[in-house]
Amino acid sequence: MSNALAVATVTQALALLIEHNLHPEIDMAVSVETRKPPAEPALDPTITVFCYQVTHNPSMRNNDLVTRAADGTLLKRPAAAIDLHYLISAYGEETELVGQRLIGSVVRTLHEIPVLPKELIEEACRRPYLVGSDLAESLQRVRFTPTQMDVDETSKLWGMLHNTPYSLSVVYQASLVLLDGHEKPLPAKPVRKPDVRVLPFGAPGAPERPSAQPEAAGDAPAAENAPAETTPPVETTPPTDASRTGAARAEASGAAKKPAAERTAAVERTAAVERTAAAEQTTAAEQTTAVERTAAAKKAAGGAKSGASPARSRTRTRPRKATGDSGTTGGADKDQGKEG
Repeated sequence: MSNALAVATVTQALALLIEHNLHPEIDMAVSVETRKPPAEPALDPTITVFCYQVTHNPSMRNNDLVTRAADGTLLKRPAAAIDLHYLISAYGEETELVGQRLIGSVVRTLHEIPVLPKELIEEACRRPYLVGSDLAESLQRVRFTPTQMDVDETSKLWGMLHNTPYSLSVVYQASLVLLDGHEKPLPAKPVRKPDVRVLPFGAPGAPERPSAQPEAAGDAPAAENAPAETTPPVETTPPTDASRTGAARAEASGAAKKPAAERTAAVERTAAVERTAAAEQTTAAEQTTAVERTAAAKKAAGGAKSGASPARSRTRTRPRKATGDSGTTGGADKDQGKEG
């Protein structure tokens, strides 16, 4: 948290950060100025630090919506969260690429030291026009982040600078800067006399013991107090439709003594079992009908084949019977000859 001088303090501290880290790459005297780019480019090595925009921080702008009570009493000091946008330009002799050398030093410095050091803030506050700034005491540190701008955005930015020729530059964003209000909230009233008492039920002044919830007529105790039901033994043979229906009905009849929720569940299970049995009976009847139809069709087909050649079957049967009779007669004659 800091006062309204924080914006100017950050700008001056940024200029000091760039100025103190020019060496050893830059071995010349460089002037770091906190102003907008000049209309006439300077011939001496110069770096300008220009704060061209101040915006509200989108993630912290609504953190202090409730700052006052219903009667207007200040609950906490409001704070404005802002971001600062800087245009850093470099000037110098073009034949020696002074501007590019300076821009390289600026990018290297802000990438190596992205957080504004506290000692530089204190050094900036020694300026006569920044006396009274308390940015160095703020817990929130200021971080510099490079901003990517395309050709269109860059042309719009330099178009705002009237009659200022373009120069090699970089854009950085400084966040987060918190600006406190100067009105102090009223301190909360301290606790003068703690009033904490521990009394058992039934003592004078103690609250009454909460009564248990009355149970509905005919209902059993709560389910959590009821003993756990035992698991029935596993059947070795699959139950038939009749046994399942009978078991379900017996369960439904025995569930009349159970609570309403259990009775409802038993009735639903019984209905489900009956529907399952009816569906199985219908499926079995349909299968039986299909089998009967198949048998009748096969029988009709066999009868048609047998009726196609009755004469041949009779012709074949008669010689066999004659042969059998002659064979039997020959056997009898042989027996009579043996006896004679």
